[in-house]
Amino acid sequence: MTGGVIRAERLTRRFGDLVAVRDLSFDVPKASIFGLLGPNGSGKSTIIRMLCGVLQPSAGTGSVLGVDIVRDPETVKRSIGYMSQRFSLYSDLTCIENLLFYGRIYGLNAQRLRQRQEAVTEIAGIREHLHRPAGHLSGGWKQRLALACALIHEPQVLFLDEPTAGIDPVARRELWDLLFTLSGSGVTMFVTTHYMDEAERCTSVGYIFLSHLIAMGRPEELKRAPQVTPAGTKRYEVICGSPTAAIRRSRDVPEVRDATLFGDRLHILIEDRLPPQQLVARIAPGDAAVSFHEVAPTLEDVFVTLTRARRAEVEG
Repeated sequence: MTGGVIRAERLTRRFGDLVAVRDLSFDVPKASIFGLLGPNGSGKSTIIRMLCGVLQPSAGTGSVLGVDIVRDPETVKRSIGYMSQRFSLYSDLTCIENLLFYGRIYGLNAQRLRQRQEAVTEIAGIREHLHRPAGHLSGGWKQRLALACALIHEPQVLFLDEPTAGIDPVARRELWDLLFTLSGSGVTMFVTTHYMDEAERCTSVGYIFLSHLIAMGRPEELKRAPQVTPAGTKRYEVICGSPTAAIRRSRDVPEVRDATLFGDRLHILIEDRLPPQQLVARIAPGDAAVSFHEVAPTLEDVFVTLTRARRAEVEG
């Protein structure tokens, strides 16, 4: 099998009558960071489990580092690193004991284990915590230890299932700095996330909804997709004194295709036949401080627009 370092070909998984993943195809090149997004229950974890050789596909196939996930799942398991949102650290063991334990699971001999323990300790920046029980670490430091354990056998492919869920923004930023360092050294990563700022950091992203991959590409490519800002429309950011009232009024404006709140600002997609001056007069009447300007769509705009379009298509 040829193609990317991680590859899926019409990958499908059924659970009885439920189709969790349907006809999924993509390639992830070497040393890239691929981000997979989608609502809860959309199939993200099922995809990871199939690609890791843990769950047999119902149809289709895929490969990791050229190894077929259907024919040789055990080799796939030995070749990858995996980091879950609920990574199985042993809380009563110290950090170094966790590292040594996972190194032995992967069959590293004593000399190689010492070398790798030193290497991942440096990569993850956990030297000062090596002799602390894992259960005593904060969420961010637990994730650093989890990453170190996933890297102990020096995998060239790393799967991370919502690795920053539940940790603070500083710890999230620091963990992503580590991921960029790994990518720069040639490691290929497959990351699931709910955070739009993390999706922006990925080399390419895919969006799965109702078991289908409905978009895939570089973030900037997806923002320019014609279905996101269709011909004959423009997207504006509106700043006004009462954004919640403004977005409520926007629903009564026929030319408004979409309206979303971003803090105290609105992003509104309107048809060209409605001048923006008329729009703001209708949604923020009497507001002397209201302002507007044309904006490019955000990734959140992309996924909201595609989700609504797909839902409307399914519901007929």
